Amino acid sequence: MARPSTTSAAARVAPAARRNALPGRLSPGMACDTAFRIIARRHLAAVLAQHDGTCRGDPDALHQIRIALTHLRTAIRFFSPMVDDALRPTIWAELKWLNSQLGMVRDLDVAIERVVAESGDELAVIAELQHWDEKRAESHRELARALQSPRYRRLVEQTSAWIESGPWSTRRSKEAIRLRRCTLADHAAQRLAEWETTLLKKARKLRKLDVEKRHKLRLLNKRMTYSIESLQDLFADESLTKQKSILKKLRQAQRSLGQLNDDARGQALAASLNGAGQEAGNRFLNRKREKKLLRKASTAYRKLDKAKPFRSSDLAPRSEPEA
Repeated sequence: MARPSTTSAAARVAPAARRNALPGRLSPGMACDTAFRIIARRHLAAVLAQHDGTCRGDPDALHQIRIALTHLRTAIRFFSPMVDDALRPTIWAELKWLNSQLGMVRDLDVAIERVVAESGDELAVIAELQHWDEKRAESHRELARALQSPRYRRLVEQTSAWIESGPWSTRRSKEAIRLRRCTLADHAAQRLAEWETTLLKKARKLRKLDVEKRHKLRLLNKRMTYSIESLQDLFADESLTKQKSILKKLRQAQRSLGQLNDDARGQALAASLNGAGQEAGNRFLNRKREKKLLRKASTAYRKLDKAKPFRSSDLAPRSEPEA
């Protein structure tokens, strides 16, 4: 059986998009239901665009499809409770399944890069890498099967249909109608302020957090970062400096927390490799490196804490949205 391509999957999504023509850009006064569809469509399309490359084993395509998928999941969180209907748990569970399939291979790619970069004994590395490469090849075969499966095709079709016309879009309660009609600027300012408050509160305890709680902080950081990136159409010229400054601090913290998470994942993966030896796990244990990364993240959060949060007035149009 020929494997489904990105083109065939995208073709099934396109008719729904054509039936519901939307502006090409976001605008501050835009209703939240329209904004959600624009943002979610962009990120679902980005997932589809990297499908074939990921199936072929391209590490960059794998990285990009994970970013696009995280953007899509973040958009769903950003617009809750507006989109929290009876189908959302099913959609969310399937997107989480896809993320887990992608995550294993990506974690192995990062770990292998670390082993190669930090090794000083070539013969030992060759022996050790054999175990890593075997695990990576096995995980990629499982990923390719998942991306070519009926389950993945259903995920794409169901998610696309839900974005366009899920139950969330037709509920008639006063609250549901209010949430859909709320302007994007008002919703975005409130949501970003809420998330920033939560993020900074947890970040103040960064040095005391264990690996799991640190991972959750990283996810909060990523959620905030990706939401601001998705709203880039909205920032007026005078607000661009503020947007870029906040994104810079968030990305600085994200890099440090991401490296700490990669170390934890690498250590766990090394422990699961038969025959890799104790040295494989020790490569990812470095207290000096951990302290340095924690210090960098803490510094970024202190600077972020001093910045003024976004207001709806920051989200002013630079131009009229495209038709």
